[in-house]
Amino acid sequence: MADLVKKDVKYLNKDFAQFRQNLINFTKNYFPDTYQDFNESSPGMMFMEMAAYVGDVLSYYTDNSFKESLLSSAEESSNILMLSQLFGYKPRLNSPATCNLDIFQLVPAVGTGASAAPDMRYALSIAAGMEVSTETGIVFHTETSVDFNQDPDVTVYEIDGSGNVARYLLMKTLKVVSGNIATKEYSFADPKPYDKIILPEENVIDIISVTDTANNKWYEVDYLAQDTIFQDIANIPFNDPELSAYRSTVPYILKLKKTARRFTSRVRDDKKIELLFGAGVSSDADEEILPNPKNVGHGLEYLRRTTTDTIDPTNFLYTSTYGLAPQGTTLSVKYSFGGSVDENVGISSIVNIDSVSYINETGMVDLQTTKDSLAVINNEPASGAKSRHDLDSIRQNAMSTFAAQSRAITREDYIARVYSMPAKFGAVSKAYIVGDTQINTADKTYPSETIVNPYALNLYILTEDASNNFVSANEALQENLRTYISQYRMLTDAINIKAAFIINLGVEFEVIPKPNSNSNEVVLQCIDRLRILLHNDRMQINGPLDMSAIVADLDRLEGVQSIPNFGFSNLYKPESGYSGNEYDISKSIKNNVLYPSLDPCIFEIKYPNADIKGKAVRP
Repeated sequence: MADLVKKDVKYLNKDFAQFRQNLINFTKNYFPDTYQDFNESSPGMMFMEMAAYVGDVLSYYTDNSFKESLLSSAEESSNILMLSQLFGYKPRLNSPATCNLDIFQLVPAVGTGASAAPDMRYALSIAAGMEVSTETGIVFHTETSVDFNQDPDVTVYEIDGSGNVARYLLMKTLKVVSGNIATKEYSFADPKPYDKIILPEENVIDIISVTDTANNKWYEVDYLAQDTIFQDIANIPFNDPELSAYRSTVPYILKLKKTARRFTSRVRDDKKIELLFGAGVSSDADEEILPNPKNVGHGLEYLRRTTTDTIDPTNFLYTSTYGLAPQGTTLSVKYSFGGSVDENVGISSIVNIDSVSYINETGMVDLQTTKDSLAVINNEPASGAKSRHDLDSIRQNAMSTFAAQSRAITREDYIARVYSMPAKFGAVSKAYIVGDTQINTADKTYPSETIVNPYALNLYILTEDASNNFVSANEALQENLRTYISQYRMLTDAINIKAAFIINLGVEFEVIPKPNSNSNEVVLQCIDRLRILLHNDRMQINGPLDMSAIVADLDRLEGVQSIPNFGFSNLYKPESGYSGNEYDISKSIKNNVLYPSLDPCIFEIKYPNADIKGKAVRP
């Protein structure tokens, strides 16, 4: 038997023309005496072109399958959604509109003359989920409760014929979110591993609650192996007598709870939401976990080296059953849907109250008249609603989520986690993290020398009051933040939450106006610009202030010829409302840059109308 000739096969050809030419060359090289008719209309060329066509189609699908398997190059929406969720990102195709809503109620007065005061027995406590709407039928709902007993704004509403106050108007402000509320029920008989349900609407914004027939709550988790969830507990005296003092700014207390009743959600290709449940059967009751992050850390003599619990607060227990499979029950799923641009309504659009539930009605007084006085209005436009997040945004968000991988290691990770804590647990306005240092007591020669502690971090935070001025975070917010970060921080990291120092500044400047310009208008123009440049939104903890850049910005204003003098002063007297922190401005300026102190601090213009002073001078 003759030896088989090794035939040269080219594997780099990918399109129809290349496949066709390769088949012709292959035939000429290895079958020169068998076939010689390469005319375009010959039967042999027909079969060669049919083979090239098949090769071209198969090459296309091979290339496309590889491209669609990578999130960075995928174009099909179904593949982008699937890969994004594999990366740990759960896209929501629609976004709701949000705004602050003013809620009003009337209460009668008690007492007369100077002793008159609102009768707070009539103050209402409204549960979360109150539904309000516009005249055109666009629905909004509240995500938190509101209690008029907690520091409402009080104004006189009505004076009787004797000149005494008859009724007071109470006002509270809270955030509302657009979206229609729907509730669907799904029955389960025998348990099925990884059973699933599909919500009928395409534009689901948020899953509000899932409860079974026995009134047990089911919790959404990132993945079924996660059996510990964040739970929001109403910050009321019954739940926590101490932290409830801060309810006005921290309406909820963050707790950790271990539960077998859990599910995950994903967006399907048909834009509907699918809920997936576990595979196990268990009679274990849910239990609350009380970690103490203060007790985790090594290397610090004053910190304990053991935990109070038998579990690690950063990596809680996981189960092999991936949660319970619903059986012999009916699940009631409450969710919101919507998210069209029509929900971005203007000022004074939200005026109707469609549904409201009350908390802790004592029955001591007749509240019906008070309930009838309840009214709402939005004094700012609702914004943020968007139909269909574009695929590029989903792609980039998924990559960013994967990069963080639900942990806090770098400085950026910690800062991102602080700002991502749900607002109902308290809002952090500014955050800054740095390694902890301690005095080197072992060195007797330089007893004041500090050394870096590699096992602890100092997290400096500030929040804002009603006037948007910086204030230290209260105890309730700190406790919530400590619990929230414990889920993401490294095991060896002890987190010390501290308040940054607030350095209140005054500004004084001189401006030389251009000829023929109004001096007063130029000064006011400069003050308005400084209010923007030195606004609290632009300030950062341990951020310096470049005085040269500020002056250069003022120089560009119309009517300004030059700024001959510009400087800061320290305003610190507590009796005038300032922080009380003294700071040597002159020693902290180098190369026309005002630097913060070694102890993390933030600069603030507390009263811009009074603390920014300027005058016009003529050369």
